[in-house]
Amino acid sequence: MKALIVSDTHGSKKELQRVLDRHREEVHTVIHCGDSELLRDDEILSGIHIVEGNVDTPGQFPTEVSVEVEGITIYASHGHLLNVKSDIKPIAKEAEKNGASLVCSGHSHIAAAEVYQNRLFVNPGSLLMPRTRMEKTYALVEFPAPTEANVRFYEEYSGKEVEELSGHFFL
Repeated sequence: MKALIVSDTHGSKKELQRVLDRHREEVHTVIHCGDSELLRDDEILSGIHIVEGNVDTPGQFPTEVSVEVEGITIYASHGHLLNVKSDIKPIAKEAEKNGASLVCSGHSHIAAAEVYQNRLFVNPGSLLMPRTRMEKTYALVEFPAPTEANVRFYEEYSGKEVEELSGHFFL
């Protein structure tokens, strides 16, 4: 299973389209972790699993999504309602309820990946306004096996891998 994960695009369709054009054909699914600032019927969002962020128009998208893709359950939430900036436990609890192996969130604009309680947590960063780093980032996550994952972070404009953020994880 291979997923493209983006977040916090804040109305910027140009950056989102560039990333979709680069990777859509190679992935099984696309997850947008919120703050798209786009409307539900915007055609760029067609086929994307998207959640509502704190600056999105209320009611445009669900606050969380759980989807099974190629045998891997993915849980996504923007994270603002689960306090992801300071505590992983609330989103971990929701992921457990949903039986997720991959947990995707945004909100902090900080690209990161870690394993907690045998689940992979990924924040792709922001395609528009990164924090703590200069690169505008997104992530590709691939599960070669149910308990093994490769997470690769990429810079939005060049498509170059941000190697120091990327890694191989065992759940």
